[in-house]
Amino acid sequence: MATGGPEKNPKKANLLDPHSIKHLLDESVTEVVKSRGYVENVRLSNLRLLIGFIIIAIALLAQFYRKKFPENRDLLVACIGLYVVFNGLLQFISYTKEKNAILFTYPPPGSFNSTGLIVSSKLPSFLVRFTKDGVLVEGLFWKDVERLIDDYNGERKNK
Repeated sequence: MATGGPEKNPKKANLLDPHSIKHLLDESVTEVVKSRGYVENVRLSNLRLLIGFIIIAIALLAQFYRKKFPENRDLLVACIGLYVVFNGLLQFISYTKEKNAILFTYPPPGSFNSTGLIVSSKLPSFLVRFTKDGVLVEGLFWKDVERLIDDYNGERKNK
């Protein structure tokens, strides 16, 4: 069943900050999935970083080019065009591929699937996984996430 388990140090979130709660839960889900032997696939994140680096390089070129305006007008027009193209590509990737995903994994060894898990999350408006002090009841949360993974693995084997 469980290969890992919750850490001994309790994880605490500010119950008045939904972003803090979601971040803590997303980190915990990532830990559970990785503890079950899934390896994180960071190709999409690396592609986004590369595109971001290109966008920054274009902006730096436009800002620090030796010639001043209006002599550099053609270069500025080209930089603006490239900025729009690469920024549009970055937005396209976010909208079509990432969506609400918090984790992409490679397929487990021996799997018939060519893709791994795409884990996404949505924070419901009512949670019972925290104490009144904001401490995550991690044992229960781990069991629920492990049950989801087991359901996925069972469904995959049946197909």
